[in-house]
Amino acid sequence: MNVHTHMKPIYSGKVREIYDEGDTLIIKATDRLSGFDRYLCDIPDKGKVLTQLSVWWFEKTKSIIPNHFIALMDADTMRVRKCSVLPIEVVVRGFLTGSTRTSSWTLYEKGERQFFETTLPDGLQKNTMLPKPIITPTSKSTMHDVPLTPDHIHQWIAPILWEKIKIIALNLFQFGQQLAKKRGFVLVDTKYEFGLDAAETLCLIDECHTPDSSRFWKQNSIEHYDKEYLRLWYQKNSRPYQDLVLSKPPIGMIQEMSRRYIYLSEKITQKKLEIN
Repeated sequence: MNVHTHMKPIYSGKVREIYDEGDTLIIKATDRLSGFDRYLCDIPDKGKVLTQLSVWWFEKTKSIIPNHFIALMDADTMRVRKCSVLPIEVVVRGFLTGSTRTSSWTLYEKGERQFFETTLPDGLQKNTMLPKPIITPTSKSTMHDVPLTPDHIHQWIAPILWEKIKIIALNLFQFGQQLAKKRGFVLVDTKYEFGLDAAETLCLIDECHTPDSSRFWKQNSIEHYDKEYLRLWYQKNSRPYQDLVLSKPPIGMIQEMSRRYIYLSEKITQKKLEIN
């Protein structure tokens, strides 16, 4: 049921197309892969993974926080409640890792020790598990997100609401880590987005614990089942922040990326990905 084909999107993002139905929105996740603040390539069936895995997590986490999901409209498309989107992204990190310029490891390697309210000690190694998960909120931007500090966070969000979001984000992450572990994965880090619905209820929106918004490692390894798998290839074969044109990865790598996304989704949800 291609409910979106006769409509024009009100917003076309790096990955998602959003259509306005009045009181509700239709969100279609495309196969587009973004990274380094730009479009990289298409990954077959990625949009279906993002949509169906998010729907599954929305159902599992609604006792922690309500979410905007109403119904699955298509394999890659969902209907959601309209929410006023809060202007921050909440990143929760369980490990010191990453390859982009905003990743915790990149910043740490450059000498950064203060990560929002957490001060990390010297001498940590890449891929180290942190003593406890840390929160590093950023402002939302169409290009790249800017890290926020405890002094400035309240310019973006009311103090009482922020305290509530911090608790919920850590609870969501702890729940996600526990469930991922049962399925043979490590939930390394993730980002959450929040909004307020018409009744001013705080809701989880956008996506939840997908391989686009999160890092997943296979247990007892640092084998990536997320978009870091291809980000590392781009870093090795180009200068992704500088080069005007980026070469496309070999078709075998794109197929493997698709396989990993589907494998993760099916292992986590314990059901086959709906392709049609």
